[in-house]
Amino acid sequence: MDVVLRWHQLFKGNVLSQRFVREEPLSEAEQNRLTILIDEWRSRLSDISWFMRVLNEAIAREANAEDGCSGRFWEGRFKSQALLDEAALLSCMAYVDLNPVRAAIADTPEASDHTSIKQRIEHSNTTRTPNSIKAQTPLLLPFTGNPRQDSPTGIPMLLSDYLALVDETG
Repeated sequence: MDVVLRWHQLFKGNVLSQRFVREEPLSEAEQNRLTILIDEWRSRLSDISWFMRVLNEAIAREANAEDGCSGRFWEGRFKSQALLDEAALLSCMAYVDLNPVRAAIADTPEASDHTSIKQRIEHSNTTRTPNSIKAQTPLLLPFTGNPRQDSPTGIPMLLSDYLALVDETG
């Protein structure tokens, strides 16, 4: 029942699922078909790729309607690139953290709402040991310092070094 209700939060469902939710009797064949649909919906609801496809489709339809056009909205607009090492990861993080400043939405990274850099800075300002893993915000992957054998899971750089990188880049 939970899967069907969650599906109906996103989509209308179909006649069978609507009857099921209204607790109307279903034949054995209808029950079997609904079981197959529920398995498919459960799989889709837990699939991030499927979610992104549905999300992008809705955005594309709205944007195409606003622009009075049709066709593939995302075509040629975005690229995906694998981040294969720590340098690429840090460059991407700094780029994203500085987006609000570049877009003139915020004057500084500290003033950029809804960003990880703001959370990291605010949290580091409340402690005397910002590079300590325990002192970092628990909501984000911690900066663990220089890589070494048996290092804890995290970003292999000191938080203070990352903040300096963003400051100098910005």
